Amino acid sequence: MSGSLYQVRAYNVNHSCDVSGFLEAYRCMLQKAVDEVWGRIRWVERRQKNYYLVRQKGKKKIKKCYYVKRLIPRIPSEGSFKHHYLRNLLLKEWNYSKHYVDSAIKQAYSILKSWRKNYLKGRRSRRKPKVKKRFVRIKETLYSYRNGKIRVSIKPYEEYLEFDISKAWFWSRVPKDAEMGELILNKKHLTITFRFKQAKAEPKDMIAWDCNEKSLDGFNPKIGWIKIDLTGLFHTHRVYELKRKRLQSLASKKPSLRRILTKYSNREKNKVRDFLHKLTTFLAKEFKEHIHGFESLKKETMFNRSKTHNRNVAKSDWKTTVMLMSYKSSIKFLNPHNSTKECSRCGELNEALKGASYKCKFCGLKINRQLNASINLYLQMEGLSPSPKLFDELMKGWSGFTQTGEKANEDSNEPKRSPRLMNPKRNIPAVMFRYVSQNPFPKIFGSSKT
Repeated sequence: MSGSLYQVRAYNVNHSCDVSGFLEAYRCMLQKAVDEVWGRIRWVERRQKNYYLVRQKGKKKIKKCYYVKRLIPRIPSEGSFKHHYLRNLLLKEWNYSKHYVDSAIKQAYSILKSWRKNYLKGRRSRRKPKVKKRFVRIKETLYSYRNGKIRVSIKPYEEYLEFDISKAWFWSRVPKDAEMGELILNKKHLTITFRFKQAKAEPKDMIAWDCNEKSLDGFNPKIGWIKIDLTGLFHTHRVYELKRKRLQSLASKKPSLRRILTKYSNREKNKVRDFLHKLTTFLAKEFKEHIHGFESLKKETMFNRSKTHNRNVAKSDWKTTVMLMSYKSSIKFLNPHNSTKECSRCGELNEALKGASYKCKFCGLKINRQLNASINLYLQMEGLSPSPKLFDELMKGWSGFTQTGEKANEDSNEPKRSPRLMNPKRNIPAVMFRYVSQNPFPKIFGSSKT
């Protein structure tokens, strides 16, 4: 162990206080701050270079470019505007504690910076963001904590809210050296954040993960092929998709069904979130001294004219998985380009293959397609290029390796395999978060050895 890092945990406390008027006043002030900053944005014209691919018969794709003029937003950051003009303007119609104005200004800039980032990537238009949700971010100067009770100031010396968390369900889980951070108040509950230092472990090894629709496939030469079954997660998305489909055609005629649709959407979101939290916690604890490599995937670049394919891609939770792993363990983003097409043994590119097996027409390698992608990503993490010699070295210490998923063929031109052949066991209950590694005696977590 060397160094340290901060970990943040958040817990919700339900309340029955009537804060609807206060929340609506804060939402209006936040929208006004966004409007004022939006009116001061300068649009600078810039020349941008865009690329496209041209296909030619019998030749490789040619990369060409063209130039376009684009307007780039410049958000005002002058202290005279931010801390004086804007603050004084918002205080004129604000009847509550003054520190909420500072929170609103900070949040307005955060909203516009997020919009600008997505606008530059082509995900947002030149429309002004609108504040719809009613919630308040409470700074540390706006509340006090004593004897297990949090007192939040609404109006100085006149009105405040008090929350007793001494007997809350999460209190035993909070470390003693944790510091209480920002609070978030909405109509139903108060979100409390705690920050504490956590010892940082020096990563000793790497695992590369290939993200698929129904599985998460990892590779490490010492551990082997790690396969996490995600069919349960995919099934959850599919079940609620069918439930909504039945009601959507009737919701236009019967408006009361819209609340049921919202209930199903929230229930699906909560179940998926719970599943991914447990999964990422399991991976972070089981492989705590490893750097986890994930593909930098973008769903918007994967859609095509197939409805079935587009819906399956939309059901995937790759980005959420990586986001949750980012604060539980060390991660590294990898380039997914040609990770499936490239042969992990000779490095040659083959045509995109469908199904479970991958066969290289150059070196004759037969291997599981998802495992092939995992090995390529692992080599990318190590900064190595595929070669037959390197492939044989990687597989030398990995006993129990089955390349084809089939019975051994003595006449095959595959590299030598160990006498004991084993395939990763599929259909493992995903709720148990068990994995099967390709070793002579696979370790199945949550059950006895077989």
